[in-house]
Amino acid sequence: MPEEQKQLVERSLELLDSGQPQALREFLDSQRSSDIAEVVELVDNEHRRLIYDVLDRPTSAEVLEKVDEATRAELFHLLRDNEIQQLLSELGPDDAVDLITELPEEIRDKVLNSLAASDAAEIRKLMSYSEDSAGGIMDPVVLSVPEDATVSEAVEKIRAAEIDEDFYCVYVVNKAGRFLGDVRLRLLITTAAQTRINDLIDPDTIYVTTEADQEEVRNIFSKNDLIVAPVLDKNRKLVGRITADRIIEVAEEEAAEDVFVMAGTDADELDKMSILHAARIRMTWLLPCLLGTAVTALVLMFFHKRFVFGDAAFIYSAAIAFVPMIAAISGNAGLQTSAIVVCGLATGHLAALRLGQVFVREVRVAMLVAISCGIIGALICGLLPQVLGNASAGGSTLPLSIDMSVRIAFAFGIGMFSSIMVATTLGLMLPFLFRRVGIDPAISSGPLVTTANDSISVAIYMALTLLLIP
Repeated sequence: MPEEQKQLVERSLELLDSGQPQALREFLDSQRSSDIAEVVELVDNEHRRLIYDVLDRPTSAEVLEKVDEATRAELFHLLRDNEIQQLLSELGPDDAVDLITELPEEIRDKVLNSLAASDAAEIRKLMSYSEDSAGGIMDPVVLSVPEDATVSEAVEKIRAAEIDEDFYCVYVVNKAGRFLGDVRLRLLITTAAQTRINDLIDPDTIYVTTEADQEEVRNIFSKNDLIVAPVLDKNRKLVGRITADRIIEVAEEEAAEDVFVMAGTDADELDKMSILHAARIRMTWLLPCLLGTAVTALVLMFFHKRFVFGDAAFIYSAAIAFVPMIAAISGNAGLQTSAIVVCGLATGHLAALRLGQVFVREVRVAMLVAISCGIIGALICGLLPQVLGNASAGGSTLPLSIDMSVRIAFAFGIGMFSSIMVATTLGLMLPFLFRRVGIDPAISSGPLVTTANDSISVAIYMALTLLLIP
């Protein structure tokens, strides 16, 4: 923890424990809401109650919006319903929607009904959009002028507008409310007062539609270095705007979500402090993986029954010792490919490419990796039994002949090559497939697919070993 933050927390705790609410109020009044939010995250509920008792309403609302989800869930239980309603009324519609969707269902409608009719209607309209869409993350408060207005009239409208948020341009609409373009503030300041707004419109203004996925919106901002973008509905009517600070939040959410999915858990784990809640979410992912490893065990048991002739039991014992190696390497190779593809799709670097273009590149890379791992692994597989001197089976030992070592090594090398190619193909194809059917591509890098890769690679390796022994 930085020294400045540490001092802030220590001073806050000192005042909280001293029973001096006035001193606490004066101290917190001099702090940023983001810093106060960090203090609220670190203290217990008793101290959180004291902090909210001394904060003014606007600051309390900002703190509620800035704390993490788990802390906010605690605050929702700590604050009274009328307090939550008052705090939500201090926030913009877009921020209020984010918080209302986190409220327990039993008080969500109650809070909504207690808001002013206009505010509640605006919030319900935003809630009708998917939370991951441009409509779900937009700010519905926008400044627009008709196309036949003059620069002077536009400036007067800006002066009269009651907008707390910063804005960088004025949007222009026709009589039907359809979007025509924008006019930068610089032009309004430097152009003659009687100039028609219609003459200053930038017709190539980049916009997004309400249905656009927030990841797509983030990529548009990144590629075009945007600060703000208008949001249009299906009839091309201006309904809101999205600013860069909101996109930063979206980028953080998307990155965190992908990390959680790839690790085999869910961002919902952070919604509550309960360890039972966290364990349940993790087991949702781990239980299918446990069943998947049972499939691998069945594969090994299936092949064990086939190694029943001659010295095949000893060959099986030597071959099975290298199963973890082939499963791990092929699984990691597939994971590398899927991670590259998932990140490429998420950032937009691969979104515009066809599967065939990506396939040509990744298959060539995979072949080099597969050949290298196959050769190195085969050498290890062939030499290690000879170095140790024998292979074990059922408590007895017999030397494994050089011929058998070579055969197992050859099976291992071919098996490693084949397994890596199969795993790489899955790592390449599945993200594109999941993306097409509307599933998060990051799942293809998760433990479920990795477990499936293990079963497939082990089956390939053992089948080749069985085929190559005399």
